[in-house]
Amino acid sequence: MPKQKTHKGIKKRFRLTASGKVKHKAAGNGHLASRKKQKRKRQLLVTHYVDESHAVALRDALGKHSY
Repeated sequence: MPKQKTHKGIKKRFRLTASGKVKHKAAGNGHLASRKKQKRKRQLLVTHYVDESHAVALRDALGKHSY
């Protein structure tokens, strides 16, 4: 049976922590920042974590199984 391939789009957008959590960067940081409030931009800089219900599918797509 062939190996499962890593989903390249997910690999570029999500990373796994040592404990197995899936982290990602918040959307909305790319451009048009001058119209956004400073508080909003500051809160978007923080690393965000994916909910565990979605993290299972993301780990599977990354080839990192959680068993």
